[in-house]
Amino acid sequence: TRRSVNLVDEDGNRMAFYDGRYSAELRMPRDFYLPLFSDGSFAHFSIMNWARYMLDDARNAGMQVSTDVHDWDGTNEYHRDFAYGADVVFMSTAGAGTGFRDLMDDIVGNGRAGIVVATAGSDGSYLLERGGAIQHFPAVPPGGRIVDCNGAGDSFVSAFLYGYLSGCELHECMAFGALSGAYACTQAGPHERFLTRAQLDVMRSAPRDA
Repeated sequence: TRRSVNLVDEDGNRMAFYDGRYSAELRMPRDFYLPLFSDGSFAHFSIMNWARYMLDDARNAGMQVSTDVHDWDGTNEYHRDFAYGADVVFMSTAGAGTGFRDLMDDIVGNGRAGIVVATAGSDGSYLLERGGAIQHFPAVPPGGRIVDCNGAGDSFVSAFLYGYLSGCELHECMAFGALSGAYACTQAGPHERFLTRAQLDVMRSAPRDA
């Protein structure tokens, strides 16, 4: 990508090398993005530093906001504005280790999120809805050889949000995410091929082989 190099081994596992050098003073011009906010109802924010300064404007425009804090450990201050400022928060369990459940509770307890989703690779995923208990969803067998796990997390998020914005129940959104993430692992590279809704429906109904 423009900011990283990812090496992938024969089993599809990756090692990511990220270039974090950029100016902390960069900002997106408000006169550019505010008209977009007035026409929209939902925005997903990456955790680029300049994006944090758009969160309040998005919420003030009446938009729902989601973000992915990736492998946040719960202590790095960089992620906190995003974790506590979004309505739907995605995260990986990798950063928090065995404390990921406490971190999910913390995000709901100290932020505005009504939904927190934690992905855990082959261990599946976890869902916490405000007022409820953490639910575990098992991983979906990929239905093919795993060749590259790049893009699996983003695919999960994209498919979950597709279901969420289509009015699906949350357990359906989790199923969409799991299927799409598993599919991404069977594709070389993060974006050579994308799932369609028709393919997603076929995958949901087909028996899955490990």
